[in-house]
Amino acid sequence: MNETSPLSHKRTLITGGSKGIGRAIALAFAQAGARVALTSRTLADAQTVADEITAMGGTALPFACDVTNLDQIAAMRAALLEQWGGVDILINNAGIAGSHKFLGHSDDLWHHILNVNLNGVYYVTKAFVPEMIGQKWGRIINIASVASKVGSKYTAAYTASKHGVLGLTRALAVELTPDITVNAICPGYVNTPMTDSAIANMITRTNMTADQARGYLEKLNPQNRLIEPDEVAAVALLLASESARGITGQAINVDGGAVMF
Repeated sequence: MNETSPLSHKRTLITGGSKGIGRAIALAFAQAGARVALTSRTLADAQTVADEITAMGGTALPFACDVTNLDQIAAMRAALLEQWGGVDILINNAGIAGSHKFLGHSDDLWHHILNVNLNGVYYVTKAFVPEMIGQKWGRIINIASVASKVGSKYTAAYTASKHGVLGLTRALAVELTPDITVNAICPGYVNTPMTDSAIANMITRTNMTADQARGYLEKLNPQNRLIEPDEVAAVALLLASESARGITGQAINVDGGAVMF
């Protein structure tokens, strides 16, 4: 652990911290000396990453928390207030994906994606921002998507949810200035289990092989590859730092330039 890091002992909460981008962020922040609380819908998954952090010599608290469940959020808030007195850095990473043609789109799918991806960010931020205001310091980092900035076929709910996250990011950045910064990171397709699920869905719905489906997603990135989770974690570390105090209300793409094309 880096005891001399500017993030040393910073109290950090990462939702959806057990896999993919969330896991990479949790490990990166622990390596930088932060105390890390992380959530998953199942405690066992969160505990696995917490054990990795403990093995590194870090401090970790795992929570089973559905970001759409207000009772579970309240219980997590109470536990973190009791043990740490609040959080300094909140990283809203928990999210889901799903696709369907707009014609015949399931209302249940629409509400589920909006509830997790947008309402979840709202609920968790609302729970933890009061202490940030009181201590006059905080960092809120929302893991959005390039879908916050562009649209694509068959992703009405996902795209709407991520556009909403970007709008919330910008509104809170203005409202919570100057002591709290609020930013979004907008990855393209990342080499994570979520992308693996997208590939499996493409295989089911098309005649593509796994290699063809993965290759199609890679070609959406001008660098002809999937983004790695560690690349997103590196941007989160920057945004959480004191040196990034002048960066707020921004949405930083990590997509190999995909949005430019």
